[in-house]
Amino acid sequence: MIKWSQLRGKRRAQAIGLVVLVLAVAGTIYGIGAFQGNAGEPACRPALAKAARLAPLARGDIAAIQVADRAERLPDLTFTDGAGAPKALSDWRGRTVLLNLWATWCVPCRQEMPALAALQERMGGSDFQVVAVNIDTRDPDKPKAWLKEVGVNGLSYYADPSAKVFQDLKLIGKAFGMPTTLLVDPQGCEIASLAGPAEWSGKDATAFVSAALKP
Repeated sequence: MIKWSQLRGKRRAQAIGLVVLVLAVAGTIYGIGAFQGNAGEPACRPALAKAARLAPLARGDIAAIQVADRAERLPDLTFTDGAGAPKALSDWRGRTVLLNLWATWCVPCRQEMPALAALQERMGGSDFQVVAVNIDTRDPDKPKAWLKEVGVNGLSYYADPSAKVFQDLKLIGKAFGMPTTLLVDPQGCEIASLAGPAEWSGKDATAFVSAALKP
């Protein structure tokens, strides 16, 4: 084996260049940069710190919730409101959002909708909102009719008949099935995510959300 001290001139320069190249390639592959660590997006570091504080509250009815392990801003997801006007996740900047994707063909989704409505009624306001986005792709009138039929009227209606909002989250590893729910901070950064249903109006979920609303 040739020792580093034995390298001279051009050979040493070539060796240094090779090391730098390897580090650069590694940074590209892992998406973190050779010397940047795993800090992620600077604006989302407060959300990451909050996620760490919330981790002990992931229990009971929401034991399956996953707190963020990276400072990451979510894509600016787009959908429409009940009147068909375009909306985007960034429209809620300044408020914490519980973003939920649901469909009428998804039995667990239907089961948790009353709890989401109850959570919105109890905690919704200028600093928090439940944003439930329907992704039925066939009959656009069916979700509204179903909500009316079962008496879920405490949620504003949002929809994406193309289901692109689900695909956008799937591409970044945040959507694996239905329902999909994410807790998003006022800067649009992920705090936590949950694959599957939860009792969102229960004591465990409300304690978790309440803690997320604190500075």
